Amino acid sequence: MKWLPGIFFALATMAAIGGELPLEHIKLPSGFGIELWARVDNAREMALGHQDSHGGTLFVGSMRAGKVHAVRFNTNFLVKDVVTVASGLQMPVGVAYRNGNLYVSAVNRILRYDNIDQHLDHPPAAFVVTDKLPSETQHGWKFISFGPDGKLYVPVGAPCNICEPNPERYALILRMNPDGSGQEVFARGVRNSVGFDWHPQTGGLWFTDNGRDMLGDELPPDELNHAPQLGMNFGYPYCHGGDLLDPEYGGKRQCDEFTPPVQKLAPHSAALGMRFYTGSMFPQQYRNQIFIAEHGSWNRSKKIGYRITLVRLNGDKVIAYEPFATGWLQGESAWGRPTDVLVLPDGSLLVADDSAGAIYRITYRSEAGH
Repeated sequence: MKWLPGIFFALATMAAIGGELPLEHIKLPSGFGIELWARVDNAREMALGHQDSHGGTLFVGSMRAGKVHAVRFNTNFLVKDVVTVASGLQMPVGVAYRNGNLYVSAVNRILRYDNIDQHLDHPPAAFVVTDKLPSETQHGWKFISFGPDGKLYVPVGAPCNICEPNPERYALILRMNPDGSGQEVFARGVRNSVGFDWHPQTGGLWFTDNGRDMLGDELPPDELNHAPQLGMNFGYPYCHGGDLLDPEYGGKRQCDEFTPPVQKLAPHSAALGMRFYTGSMFPQQYRNQIFIAEHGSWNRSKKIGYRITLVRLNGDKVIAYEPFATGWLQGESAWGRPTDVLVLPDGSLLVADDSAGAIYRITYRSEAGH
């Protein structure tokens, strides 16, 4: 189907009511293909649940919908159905799965749904892991995940565009035991991280961070940061991008006091979910590299982002930052906004899109296979 430029404004509305999505506009490297995998309202963070000889489950959080969904798929990774496992929550963006239990972030609370795999059609009551997190909703949604240390990592964003909040309470990444005990600040000076993962070989934490607004189209950059150890500070609100002193707060500190980003990302691109590629379907050069979902800008004179980017590494050193999947933005109109990426066990890559209410699946087939 051909799509005329004048009707792109209607695509988000069509997506919300289940209309056809123009996937022919998505550009990928040679050998890659993309398909609509599931329709999930306001899809944000994704987490894999239990898998067995019958298939598996993907859990998906949301922000505006206030729901958490479970996508059930068969052994061929084809979707069987989508069910709601939680509703009426405040911005339940984050989902994490551990030992049969589903963890969900809801601004000031982390909730746990025990033995969730056995109760997808009749979900259990939520157990409150903690309800002591800040209640501000600006940057209050939380991407969550369990680290290789078995602890749950929870970011707490700055409650503002730019301010000097309590550094023990805001603009940081926390970690805690699965029962909510033992909370400690892992990293500070983090304005708003909505995506992180651990290097599959070196084990260090990597995370995206959204830069402040209202400094123009090109400043500051979003950031990709590396935190291999506890106690690092990444500069907010004093320094942005490793070398830009904030016009309001920069006079209090110097940029060389903080850890700079390992890669400056496109300014205002809203880099959200990121994952290391650990599958075997894609060519070897993608193994242990980083895919980032760039949600897209809201306050630039010319839009940017609305794509999946690839960060190539040599060990812990960034050697390239480049587009991987583009086409959700057509001119100045966007029909979709990527929010997260996740590697399925077969090596394909899922992409969540909250605007189109969709999850896509990217696969690879060598030229010899065509």
